[in-house]
Amino acid sequence: MASLRVISGYISDTRRARPASRATLGGAVDAIHEADGLFIADEVQPGFGRTGETMWGFERHGVAPDMVTIGKPMGNGYPTAGIVLRPDVIAEFGRKARYFNTFGGNPVAAAAGRAVLDTIRIEGLQQNALEVGSYLMDGLKSLSDRYHAIGDVRGSGLFIGVEIVADPAAKSPDAALTTRIVNGLRERRILISASGPNANVLKIRPPLVFSRENSDMLLDAIGDVLKSL
Repeated sequence: MASLRVISGYISDTRRARPASRATLGGAVDAIHEADGLFIADEVQPGFGRTGETMWGFERHGVAPDMVTIGKPMGNGYPTAGIVLRPDVIAEFGRKARYFNTFGGNPVAAAAGRAVLDTIRIEGLQQNALEVGSYLMDGLKSLSDRYHAIGDVRGSGLFIGVEIVADPAAKSPDAALTTRIVNGLRERRILISASGPNANVLKIRPPLVFSRENSDMLLDAIGDVLKSL
């Protein structure tokens, strides 16, 4: 069976500057369905309110997945993961296969996952991701006015990509400089990573409790690193 697996946050945020709409993914989803395949939304990174606008990354694109995979943020450090499927997708497997999983559905993992959902709701962390993420992106765009090594800044909520380029006009990727920035931040006790097909995108995914004060600290550190290079 064919399948289309998408990390929905990446489509418009860290690797490609495309608007979040059905036009982004709709054609691919329609094509995979016409081939009797499944659309799998990988929400391990963009899910649980990180994009701010919606709880799940795929919602931003107006498409309904056949399967959704969720993982690390679900337990906030406790090892847990899950999968959500349309009933008709799993029906035949349920009728014909015997499934056993030693740790599947254990009550401790379930309690951790429920506590995370409660905390997101009670503390308004999705809204925090939206507001602080917007503040952080504005600050990053301001840095790009001073440091031409910063190309595009794109993202949603607290899922942000900062393109590092050698030539601001041509937007030619600079993976070596990206690595130096990542290492410079590490030396200042701030951990981020590089991503993208050319390894020249700073992937910024702070905790959902990230504040404006935390954002200012990060912006100051990035500016300090760029000034020193």
